[in-house]
Amino acid sequence: MKTQRFLQSLNRQLTHWRRRYRLFSRKGKLLVAVSQKGKNSHNDATKAIFKNIVWHLFPHNNNGGQKKRKIDLRAMTKLVKNQSRIEVIGLGWVHEKRSSLVLAIAVVSLTGVMGHRLYNQPKLKVGTLAPQTIKAPYPDKIEDQQKTADKRKNASKSSTPVLMVDAEITEQINQKLQKLLDEGNAIRNIAGSFPFYDVSVLSVSTQHYLRSCSDLEWQALLTTIKNTTQLQQSNRFRQNTGKQPANSNPVTKNQDGRVQGDQPINIFAKSELTQALAEILAYRVMIGEKNLSSVIDHISQARQAYSQASNQLLRLNSVTPQTIYSETVLLELSDDEWTKTQSGIHQSAERILTQGIPRGLPDSILNNAVSLHVQAFVPRNAEALAKQILLAILEANLKTDEEQSKQQAQKAAAGVTPVFIDVKRGHIIVNKGDIITAWHFEILEHYQLIRRENNWWGLLKLATLVTGAIGVFILVERRIKYNLRQRDRLLVLLLTLSTPGVLAFGVPYATWGAVGLLLGSFYGPSLGVTVIVLLLFLLPFSLEISAITLLTGAVGGILGSCAAQRLRSREELALLGVAIAVAQGGVYLIIKLLIGAAFGAAWYIVLQEAGLFALSGLAWSIVALGLSPYLEKLFDLVTPIRLAELANPNRPLLKRLATETPGTFQHTLSVATLAEAAAKQLGCNVELVRAGTLYHDIGKMHDPLGFIENQMGGPNKHETEIKDPWKSADIIKKHVSEGLVMARKHLLPTAIQAFIPEHQGTMLIAYFYHQAEQMAQADPSIIVNEADFRYAGPIPQSRETGIVMLADACEAALRSLKDVNPEQALTVLNNILRARWQDNQLIDSGLTREEMSQIAEIFVEVWQQFHHKRIAYPKLKAQNKVNS
Repeated sequence: MKTQRFLQSLNRQLTHWRRRYRLFSRKGKLLVAVSQKGKNSHNDATKAIFKNIVWHLFPHNNNGGQKKRKIDLRAMTKLVKNQSRIEVIGLGWVHEKRSSLVLAIAVVSLTGVMGHRLYNQPKLKVGTLAPQTIKAPYPDKIEDQQKTADKRKNASKSSTPVLMVDAEITEQINQKLQKLLDEGNAIRNIAGSFPFYDVSVLSVSTQHYLRSCSDLEWQALLTTIKNTTQLQQSNRFRQNTGKQPANSNPVTKNQDGRVQGDQPINIFAKSELTQALAEILAYRVMIGEKNLSSVIDHISQARQAYSQASNQLLRLNSVTPQTIYSETVLLELSDDEWTKTQSGIHQSAERILTQGIPRGLPDSILNNAVSLHVQAFVPRNAEALAKQILLAILEANLKTDEEQSKQQAQKAAAGVTPVFIDVKRGHIIVNKGDIITAWHFEILEHYQLIRRENNWWGLLKLATLVTGAIGVFILVERRIKYNLRQRDRLLVLLLTLSTPGVLAFGVPYATWGAVGLLLGSFYGPSLGVTVIVLLLFLLPFSLEISAITLLTGAVGGILGSCAAQRLRSREELALLGVAIAVAQGGVYLIIKLLIGAAFGAAWYIVLQEAGLFALSGLAWSIVALGLSPYLEKLFDLVTPIRLAELANPNRPLLKRLATETPGTFQHTLSVATLAEAAAKQLGCNVELVRAGTLYHDIGKMHDPLGFIENQMGGPNKHETEIKDPWKSADIIKKHVSEGLVMARKHLLPTAIQAFIPEHQGTMLIAYFYHQAEQMAQADPSIIVNEADFRYAGPIPQSRETGIVMLADACEAALRSLKDVNPEQALTVLNNILRARWQDNQLIDSGLTREEMSQIAEIFVEVWQQFHHKRIAYPKLKAQNKVNS
């Protein structure tokens, strides 16, 4: 209860001040008479308010304290009523000079934020002449930043780069290897399986010799086998019969060991042939003469396949002289050996490539590495072939890891010990007339001898640019005929300051998107784009920032400004935030692509920066969406989204209006329909007209039965109970004052509150005024003052409130019209609108006389849509007879 009473008291005081300020700001009259008593009362009022607040924060529990607080409240109220007229004069002066004051604040604040680097600049700079000889005031160790930087730079350059395996090159190497092995497999498939016969009968070396020996050797081998067979047959026949066979062809040997026959040859000239002959003859003994021919046929087929494979190798060598398979080692390997060879080659290549081959690696080191791996995984007789294959396909597959190398270089640079130089007391830092070098400047900065000062000339130039930019903004504001209040200009200033404020901290991801979204939503695209473009022009003169960063942020701000006011829901604004993010990231990436920066080794850094710009655009848009409702209420703004929320029939005030005054609510809906149609046709703010119309008669809830639309055919209390036109007029006028009280209680925007008094203006309540005149005629002692029967006003101050006044006046007339044509309805409305015009109710609204006729035609069109003729359905005749 204590808190409630205190707040009520404080609220009354603030309301009193607000009314007095509005009174003087509207009429422009200032009181100049000041008394000493007023001065003292002003000080006493301040002290009383302060004491009351202190007492409320630290209350006493005794009754004396409670009594004292009541006395203080009374004293505060009394002193406030008698406060000094100096306060009124001061408020009037501030009101009169408020535009200049806001302009000065804007110039100073923008110059101060944008020109922060112009403060405290050194007077002694590098490259200037020393005005006098400057000595060290005390001994100290000073870091030579230049030498330290050079040392760190050298350490960074000398750091070993971090290498990483290039997966793409590794894959290419593996593909080459597989292609070579596939060629080998194709040639071996032509030659057929090896060994081609049972190794227990014919050894591997014998089988290799049999399929690869020359035709002459093969024929000699066959002849020897044949002669040997005949000789053995003759010996067996002679042993069995004791006679020489008649058709025998004796086989004899010469002294050199040759067998005499049709094609004699020295079978002992080659060990391979001798071994092959021995194995075949031994096998013949086991299987017999008849089965030997199948063995010979099998060997002949193997020889034929081997010959084809050899011819294929010859053709391959003729086409590609540098081929890996230039020798017949490939065909000498058995199938098992070739399988192991392929597996060993793959394992060797995998290990070598996993370890990585750097560029510029000497051939000898690579040969040694290949030899070591081949010896471990490949059969001995295939080592040469495997080594040749690996050396043919292996190449450098390591590349520099830019990010890791950069971190390695930074780590090496960070590990460098700074270079310090001992400076003794009295040491001459710089002689008079000498040029100040970077080293001199470091020492002077260390001893704080550089004589810092503000760059007033630079600040003046920046202030001139800022003033010019503000002038451009004012011209745009006047050109688009958008009347900004001083609070609106302050909000624009605060939002504008946010962008250079963030950039001043060295953060490139500034509030462009949020500023554009909020300004476009609050004041339209023209003012929003103007602010963004002016910032884009001013910031390069005051801050060290890249053009790409500025352009990227400005694109997001312009997009937000152009699209925000067209949206009608928070969800659409959220999607706009995503669009701003995509626009900023895309523009940054496109610019980098155009200048070629995205094609270098740091392409991933470009992608990272583009992602950060996109993320910042989304983040600032989310911040703007969160701040928007608070800014709307704090600065009394109406946006399309807020107007749509206020026009929701589920709002508490509108639900009360529909429940407590159903007739007034239906009247309100009809007026809203007329006013919206006219506002749309005349290019006015349709959302504002809709919301304002819904609240324009909320004051009728204070006495619903005092208005005929809520009486529902019941008795009229003005005729049955009141019977006093002055009291009735007060009840009617009270729906304006009570409506304003309700609107303020529910924190409706000022733009909505304006519809409550302005839709009636200063119109005469004609019905009760004529009643009063009739009473005055009957009783001459009664004096009728017309002001008692007029609304307090003000008259409509905007086109929107003017349209609602006309729609409110015409709605009842249109509802009462029956069986009239559109021309007659138009005549009635023109008479009503003419009466409002002649009563000077619309002189401040901005509506023209030509638009009045247009509005009347629009009202008639809407009336026709809702009162069109219906089809006459045939009536059913009642049955008089009852079916039996």
